[in-house]
Amino acid sequence: QVQLVESGGGLVQAGGSLRLSCAASGRTFSTYAMGWFRQAPGKDREFVAAIARNGINTYYADSNRFTISRDNAKNTVDLQMNSLKPEDTAVYYCAAGRQDYGLVTSTSYAYDYWGRGTQVTVSS
Repeated sequence: QVQLVESGGGLVQAGGSLRLSCAASGRTFSTYAMGWFRQAPGKDREFVAAIARNGINTYYADSNRFTISRDNAKNTVDLQMNSLKPEDTAVYYCAAGRQDYGLVTSTSYAYDYWGRGTQVTVSS
């Protein structure tokens, strides 16, 4: 089992940047693909970014502004968010899923473990 704890959320003005981090417990972090999702009030949860176990293959909903990275030695996955917009306001969730080594997916049901989320608020 993996426990995930997100951090780094907060209030930022439009155009600003935030870096979210997700810390995973356990010694099997490298066996999981990792993803970031978000959910705004009144909306469905949506995919943001994912990174494969190999740390190389990535997939984004918006690659122009967001960058995902992982450190298997530290059991962390980060999401760098630049040029933030008010519509990026949401609770951001980290997720872990057992997937093939180089595989990334945006499908939420492919992820087995979820953190509790961190709030990101972007003011206009």
